[in-house]
Amino acid sequence: MSDDTQPPAAPDQSDAGGEIKENGKKDATPIYRRPFFWVLILVAGVVGVGGTLYYLHSRQFEATDDAFVDAHIVRIAPEVAGTLIDVADLDNRHVNAGQLLAVIKPTGPEAQLDEARAGVDQALAQLQQAQAQVSSAIATRNQSAAEAQAPLAAAVKAAQDLARYQNLAKIDRAAVAPTQLDQARANANSTRAQADAARRQIASADAQIAVARKQVDAAGAVIAAKRAQVAQANVTLGNLRLVAPVSGQVVNRQVNKGSYVAPGSQLLAIVPDTMWVTANFKETQLKNMRIGQPVSIKVDAYPDVEFKGRVDSIQRGAGQAFAILPPQNATGNYVKVVQRVPVRINFLVGNGNPDPRNYPIGPGMSVTPSVKVR
Repeated sequence: MSDDTQPPAAPDQSDAGGEIKENGKKDATPIYRRPFFWVLILVAGVVGVGGTLYYLHSRQFEATDDAFVDAHIVRIAPEVAGTLIDVADLDNRHVNAGQLLAVIKPTGPEAQLDEARAGVDQALAQLQQAQAQVSSAIATRNQSAAEAQAPLAAAVKAAQDLARYQNLAKIDRAAVAPTQLDQARANANSTRAQADAARRQIASADAQIAVARKQVDAAGAVIAAKRAQVAQANVTLGNLRLVAPVSGQVVNRQVNKGSYVAPGSQLLAIVPDTMWVTANFKETQLKNMRIGQPVSIKVDAYPDVEFKGRVDSIQRGAGQAFAILPPQNATGNYVKVVQRVPVRINFLVGNGNPDPRNYPIGPGMSVTPSVKVR
């Protein structure tokens, strides 16, 4: 082998801006003519357009995961003490308003009701007696008035005769004998006394009528009081039967047949059919939120079901302001924290919207509401 033979030169690795071909020469094709460049441009454009559309879409909504199903839970408690003789087996079942839930053993209330009813009957008898006394007093007064007619007439006649004799005696003393004048005067005095006695009898009869009528009024008042006692006994007896005040689902039953209950002790609770969502939005999310705006509600238990709602109200004040121990920020170590404001969202049913009452959804379950604010 001759010395003129040279090995092939190694490719130049110093130029990183071009592509090295297999023959060792650099590819001089501009980068904008290469397929990779246009693929990169296309991907960047798609990402940019997609990001812009996502931003324009997402800015129309305000969402939070600090939200829960809420309701006014009704807690059933007796007003009287006693032993339960019946408890409906309605755990986690739906009840209608007025449906019987439990019965307390009746003891004293029934006797009190019977006693109150007997008192009403007695008061009615007293009223009838008082009314009879009024009628009797009126009859006595009428009889006294009738008997007084004769003395009154005699007194009037005697007074007229005395006046006539006195006038004659003034004209002519000889026309009337002194004995006749004395007799007329005595007769007038006697008949006047009899007339006064008759008048007093009439006044006494009138007083008896008034007294009898007062007795009637008193008997009526006693009847009203006895009837009030009957009504109270009926209320007490009615309190022995516990019924559902609202329609809803029975939960958290704590008693059974034979349990002794005291006034105010909770027996069970009812979750009403009317429920809503309490969503605690950040205060910075409330700028464009208004009452009546539509809401999309996702319940964590049913992620594939989209419930519909509407903003019902926005609480005037952050939740921390109503805490048992509200914060005192007049200190030197204050750190600003974005507060949460409760927003009430009502479920919309009908028109093809899912009805939350058809799902086992209750207070405290987590939801994610999204309010359309633009």
